[in-house]
Parts: sequence; structure tokens; C-alpha cells
Amino acid sequence: MTESKGYAAPAAHAPLAPFDFQRRDVGPHDVRIEILFCGVCHSDVHQVRNEWGGSIFPMVPGHEIVGRVTEVGAHVTSFKPGDLAGVGCLVDSCQHCDECAEGLEQYCDNGSVGTYGAVDKDGSITYGGYSNNIVVTEKFVLHVSEKLDLARVAPLLCAGITTWSPLRQWNAKAGDRVAVMGLGGLGHMAVKFAAAMGCEVTVLSTSPSKEADAKALGAHKFVVTKDAEAMKSVRNYFDLIINTVSAAMDLTPYISSLRLDGTMVLLGVPPEAPQLHAFNLIAKRRRIAGSLIGGIKETQEMLDFCAENNVMSDVEIIRMDYINEAYERMMKSDVKYRFVIDLATL
Repeated sequence: MTESKGYAAPAAHAPLAPFDFQRRDVGPHDVRIEILFCGVCHSDVHQVRNEWGGSIFPMVPGHEIVGRVTEVGAHVTSFKPGDLAGVGCLVDSCQHCDECAEGLEQYCDNGSVGTYGAVDKDGSITYGGYSNNIVVTEKFVLHVSEKLDLARVAPLLCAGITTWSPLRQWNAKAGDRVAVMGLGGLGHMAVKFAAAMGCEVTVLSTSPSKEADAKALGAHKFVVTKDAEAMKSVRNYFDLIINTVSAAMDLTPYISSLRLDGTMVLLGVPPEAPQLHAFNLIAKRRRIAGSLIGGIKETQEMLDFCAENNVMSDVEIIRMDYINEAYERMMKSDVKYRFVIDLATL
């Protein structure tokens, strides 16, 4: 075992504080990574506050991890010490179900292993990226290009893949009309990806003040959803809507903006079921779907695309001891668009 240090929540709603713990030794198929940066995800707050239930404490959050390989096991072939590497939301899965065989480990029939707050195959509890190092089986470690700004890469491991996966699954391509609902950590990446794919991108927002930011991120159009006339102008218009909003809402007016066979993909998790009139689906054979992060192969594809197209997150870099303040600011949407911890400050 290796002595490690990080920040942990000792109990639900308790402030995060310094925490010493042990990482497993590097096994034959493992990679040890010195963590350089870790993104702060909204789900970290939900987990730390046990808002989804089932949280395990003490909890070291963090699943948007980038760093440098320091040690590899005897059977590791894809990484060597000194390589840049990333770890996202998963550190293992059963590896033998149909979903895993298709590279869709996030949908593992037997339950994938989360990067933190999960029970690992050996019965231990996983600790995440708010720490100085992590040991992960090789299959779940990702290659990161030296061309990219590491701090801005970190959020790609969750916010990035969460928005990349539905764009790929629903075949977004040049000329398609793609709408993005919500311009936060997820939404700003959806805008960047869709624009880089050559889509016509529209941001649907309740906040007129976000128009300049939306355009700067690559959006071609901006629609204030509280403006009835503006919403009429996009009726039967979009091929795909990426919905990143986590607030309860009536989806009916948004569904009406989809073309024949258009799809809205839900990425956010509202506390209450959304409202919807079925006729608006039936009338144009529209669809509502959901999507959860992405598999390892798809995540690597996304990182390679980002390196080729210079796509990265917009971030605010923080010290480790600022994390509790960052959580409060994030709950007020007071960040553009993702906090990233510099682990050199641990």
C-alpha cells in the first residue's frame, strides 16, 4: 500500500478537509498516475451531500483527472512512466457482458466501478482525484496529448464525454441544426463540440445576458426561451437538442422545436419528473432519449478530436483548500465554466 493524501468529506454536508489514506500497490495491469489537475463536477456536490442517496464516507471526490504516469505494472503495454494520462468517471467494469464487449462500460450489466465512492472488485472503496495520485487498471486509463493545456483537459473527462457521446450517438454532422439547452459546464462543451463538427448551433436559454458568451463559444444563434415569438421562430427547426438542464421544467415548448424524427437527449437529472404532452411527440415522430457519459473507446476518440481541433474546456483554476468555497459558487452558477483544482497546491 502507498501512503496518499487528498481532501475528503467525512460525512454528508460536512466541509471537505485534508485526508490521509492508502492506495493499493501497482499490480501487473495497473498504472499509477501523479495527479496534476482535477475538475470539479456538479455531481461531486450531489455525492458529497448524499443528495442521490448511497454515498459512502469518508469520500474523496473527483473524476476529471489528468496527470503523469509514474509507475506501470509488468503487463502494461500502452503506457510508460512520463506519459500524460487521464481518468474519467469509471475505473473498472465486469469486462464480459455485452455492453462491455461493445465498449460501453458505462452501461455495464453487472455494474461499472465509479472513480470514487464505489465498491471496487477487491471490496475496497474507491477514492477519486482530489488527491495526489491514483492507481487504475490500464484499460481505464486514457492517453492525453502533449499539445493540450492539461488544466483545460480535465473537465473533458466528464463534462466533455457527457456531451460528446450523444452528439456521436445521434450522428450530429456538418449542416445539422443542433440546439443546446443550458450554458454551464456541460452546455459550453456541447456548443464547442457541435460547432467543431460543423453543425449550426443554437443556444436555448432563459438568460438574455448569456448571448455574448454563447456566440463566443461558437453558437450561431441564441434564443431566449421566455420570449414566445422567439420560440415560435424555431418551431419544427432542430434535428437534435442537447438538454443539460437539471431543473424541473415543462418540455413541451422545446419538443415543439424539433423537426420530424428529431431527438431531445436528456443529460441533466431534475429532482422532479419533467412535464410533457404526448401529442407533441406523436405529431412529428419526435423522440426523447437519455445518455450517460461514454465508454473508454469513445472517450479516447473525444480526446483525440480535441487534440486535432484544439477544443478544451473554459476553466477557473483553484487551490485545493478553496474547494468548499468553489462548491458554494458552483451552486450559484458562479463559474465559467468549470472549476479545476491544481493539485500542486494540495
